[in-house]
Amino acid sequence: MNVLLEAALPGVEHLGEKAGSVLEKGAGSVAGQLSGLAGDPKVLFIGLALIVLTLIIIFFIKKIIINSVLGLAAWALVVYVFDVHLPLFASFVVSAVFGLAGIGSLLVLKFLGLLA
Repeated sequence: MNVLLEAALPGVEHLGEKAGSVLEKGAGSVAGQLSGLAGDPKVLFIGLALIVLTLIIIFFIKKIIINSVLGLAAWALVVYVFDVHLPLFASFVVSAVFGLAGIGSLLVLKFLGLLA
């Protein structure tokens, strides 16, 4: 295959050598820059802090999403099954944001006559 390539493009063997030397220089400079970070305790601390922060965020977001879904399900149950007349859009948003506590608060306000 190299014979065909050399016949079609004379001097191509030198291109491979030049490309290899350019790649070696580029890889060497990147490796030289990265080796300065190896063993640096700041890098380790930042990496571990980001991992812990991600786990905490995922832990709390799962709870928030579950609370919102349960709130919307309770809202649908109260409005459509039990036929409690609540302000449609406002009660929907409150139940989505605050979940079961939000829909519970709306029902208490409705019972006390403070909610139209």
